[in-house]
Amino acid sequence: MSAMHATEFLKAPRKHEPGPIAVLYGDERHLKGESLHALARTVLGADADELGLTRFTGTGKDLELKTVTDELLTVSMWGERRVVAVDDADEFVTQHRAALEKYLDKPARRSVLVLVVKTWPKTTRLYKAVSKIGLNLECSELKGAALLGWLVEQAAAKHGKRLARDAAALMVELAGTSLALLDQELAKLASYAGQRPGVDADDVRTLVGGWRAETTWAMLDALTDGQVPAALQHLDQLLTTGEAPQMILGALVYRFRQLAEATERARQGAPLRAALKDAGVWGNKVESASQYLRRIGRPRAERLYDALVAADADMKGGSRLPERVQLERLVVELGRRSP
Repeated sequence: MSAMHATEFLKAPRKHEPGPIAVLYGDERHLKGESLHALARTVLGADADELGLTRFTGTGKDLELKTVTDELLTVSMWGERRVVAVDDADEFVTQHRAALEKYLDKPARRSVLVLVVKTWPKTTRLYKAVSKIGLNLECSELKGAALLGWLVEQAAAKHGKRLARDAAALMVELAGTSLALLDQELAKLASYAGQRPGVDADDVRTLVGGWRAETTWAMLDALTDGQVPAALQHLDQLLTTGEAPQMILGALVYRFRQLAEATERARQGAPLRAALKDAGVWGNKVESASQYLRRIGRPRAERLYDALVAADADMKGGSRLPERVQLERLVVELGRRSP
């Protein structure tokens, strides 16, 4: 029937009938969980407590296709329709690919098979078969503007709150890109805002991440403002108080990967400010990011991504230097001016 990103499906699940099969593919487990829950409610009814949902684990070779199809064909005392999900189904699909193709020629008419996988190549016969009679839902990681848009939409849809764009960007900066964690932080922020209609950046600074997150944010700002000594001081505070070097590196990679992406967009002809916004930089961060990129010059800006990849590889065992020294060297490299 169709293929779409899970975020589009979740906006209006009842507009997208799954047919006899739905496949949830990608690395974002939160989207997979939300999509499966929405599918179950769509098929079994809004008031159903998912008694008609059966879940199997597809890892290993113990799960037989006949076990799954028998469940699909079984009439439940709770209703005529069934949803049967196979989690972590990559091995299951590989083992039973031909049989699954045959099943889809004459699938159970009133039940829905849900396969939850990481990879789902569009060139396979299975993908094409599902496209004709079912639903392919991409549950991939959200980045940049798409991630900020999701946060703004979730705040409005789930909590009735207006989330400022710069507040959304700050949430990602402080809490990372995990949708499950961001969803939890949204709930905390909505409760904190109380009767106020909106959530702003000050709310995020107060509630998300605590002192270490605030210090990390100050370190990143100092770097983009060209204040390397201040950035090193914040780095020392974080390490001295026990912040994990991998967490600090993750924050550096997240912020400067945006700038690397913006540089590539600008190289292809986009105006710099528009390129920065498309890469996920919002609010008052756009001006400081623009000044940073001009200060370091295009040749160094075009090498930002390589520097981040090298730092990540070194932190994972590619360098014998202490992790503190590795981070200090990266901070100095990112913050130094172009000759």
